[in-house]
Amino acid sequence: MTVRWGVIGTGGIAHSFVTDCSATGIEFVAVGSRTRESAEAFATEHGIARAHGSYADLVADDGVDAVYVATPHSRHAEDALLAIAAGKHVLVEKAFTITAAEARRVVDAARRADVAVMEAMWTRFLPQSVMIRELIAEGRIGRPRVVEATHHQALSTDPQHRLNDPALGGGAILDLGVYPISFAVDVLGTPTAVAAAGTLSDQGVDTQMGILLTHEGGTQSVVHFGLDLRSPNTASIIGEDGRIDLDATWYTPTTWRLRDRDGVVVEEFDSREERTGYAHEVRAFEAMIASGTHEGGAMDPEETVAVMAVMDEARRQVGVRYAADQDQDPARGPVD
Repeated sequence: MTVRWGVIGTGGIAHSFVTDCSATGIEFVAVGSRTRESAEAFATEHGIARAHGSYADLVADDGVDAVYVATPHSRHAEDALLAIAAGKHVLVEKAFTITAAEARRVVDAARRADVAVMEAMWTRFLPQSVMIRELIAEGRIGRPRVVEATHHQALSTDPQHRLNDPALGGGAILDLGVYPISFAVDVLGTPTAVAAAGTLSDQGVDTQMGILLTHEGGTQSVVHFGLDLRSPNTASIIGEDGRIDLDATWYTPTTWRLRDRDGVVVEEFDSREERTGYAHEVRAFEAMIASGTHEGGAMDPEETVAVMAVMDEARRQVGVRYAADQDQDPARGPVD
């Protein structure tokens, strides 16, 4: 089947996503923005037929089968629920929502409406990620015991930027931390314990954070991320009989190696021929729609909820609070 896509939001990630996916033949038929002018400019740039001056109009478009939500984190739950209520399948940009409670509402609403919903964690669908899961399943590194991953970027310090605004879900964890946390959950499963420490800005968002996660059977992952400095942004999966090392930037198409227990390189891989790679997640989502199952796959909705719960707990320990947290735990009180 051909899935006809609509886009909610016209920011930078929407431009990158549509540019990459259009090059592979994915069909975008409509875009919605808060203003008609923004929607029309986006549509003209990307050759999209219909421009809507509101998100409500976009999801009401009968020619749209699936919606890509590319608005700020603070709007993800609202916009996803709007699309689900209109009977659309929904691919939601990461982080999926602000809290696990919001994520649960979106996932449950999609089930009731019998539509597919998935977090757009594009890294999980890259060919290198598929290969790595296959190597682990084949026992090439033995039982995985440790995952290490970092994600640091030197981003805007403007207090008005969404990354620094708690009202918009600012901070490192939702934008950057979601990558290594999701990676660790993908390899080792849902954590059984979370221990986090971090540094907050004057506005109350995390500028950096380190998290030690304990997983089933005593396996561990160590992740670190920050939005005001740069690091190599590498990752490793360490098993009892070997390890997999991913070079910078590990969450994009990159070079990587399979090593034996002594650290000797057994195989080397180069995945840089990929472009940005967003199309892989879209094709996987379209296959989910066609199958009618709407569950499972490389980014199962329940795993998304689990990742959000990890981030909730890490934020609680470090002291990052969003307005949405009061809905999840009224005892925490309103955010000042």
